[in-house]
Amino acid sequence: MLHTFVVYVEDRPGVLTRVASLFRRLNINIHSVTVGSSERVGLSRITLVCEASAEAGHRILASLYKLENVVEVDDVAKAPAVTRELALIKVRVTPVTRSRIFELAEVFRARIVDLAPESLMIEITGVESKIEGLIEVLNEEENCVTEICRSGKMTMRRGQHTSSVEHAMRVGLANQPQAS
Repeated sequence: MLHTFVVYVEDRPGVLTRVASLFRRLNINIHSVTVGSSERVGLSRITLVCEASAEAGHRILASLYKLENVVEVDDVAKAPAVTRELALIKVRVTPVTRSRIFELAEVFRARIVDLAPESLMIEITGVESKIEGLIEVLNEEENCVTEICRSGKMTMRRGQHTSSVEHAMRVGLANQPQAS
């Protein structure tokens, strides 16, 4: 079973190492990890994707909460959510293949973000299968893919889901003394 954990952590050195070490100790491979700033100052958002049984998923969730600097954890694997990934793909081109690569990029709704005499760089955003599809088609073009850089999955719950972090922000603001 695939689990997608969204973990809000304090933005401090060593936090990501502690989170990754937890997965190592539990002998669970991380398929994808994405880290960045969140909507709250001082907190980062980590999105981790791993394969584990339902029981192991509960153990991971509980263990993450025990880590220092972890504020909130959510397993969004079964929740309605939007998941996207970003990839940069560098391809080797010739005068003959250049127009074909432009056409493929258009079909996959990708963008050409860098042009060089012997290469193009394509940016594509979407679900994993869309990115894999483009890579597969590009590799049919005489193995023209020379480099791939992928972001890892980014996931956000659909709709009006209000995280406990957002709730804590509202409660914290409501409890602050009013200036007179």
